[in-house]
Amino acid sequence: MPVSVTWIAIGLVLMLLEMATPGVYLVWLGLAAVATGLVVQVTDPRFAVQVVVFGVFAAVLIAVGLRMRARRGPSVVNTPASGLVGREAMALDFHGRTGRVRVGDSDWSARLAEGAPVPQPREALRVVAVDGTTLVVGTP
Repeated sequence: MPVSVTWIAIGLVLMLLEMATPGVYLVWLGLAAVATGLVVQVTDPRFAVQVVVFGVFAAVLIAVGLRMRARRGPSVVNTPASGLVGREAMALDFHGRTGRVRVGDSDWSARLAEGAPVPQPREALRVVAVDGTTLVVGTP
């Protein structure tokens, strides 16, 4: 089997593995291997040169992938903050700066934002941030 076909086969296997594993790096390495196979098909360099060509393709393609990801920005789908910040909450029970609030039909652990007064039960609050599973609340 020609060496170029081996590079292309390795690239295809890496791209198939990308579909079975989370992440987005194997696809770039797979594309680099396929590109290396095409270069080897045309020029037939020594193995050391093939490895360098693969390394260059891999570095360039990973950089392109990272740049595309940075342009897209962080994902806010299905994060607690995406649907909770800005919503109205009702104070249930506070002891000092920590307590429980109700948002919609769910009860949450909460802590008061800097400078917010301690609320009375059933007082309206506003979610200003999410810290793990604790809501940070302040006055509306």
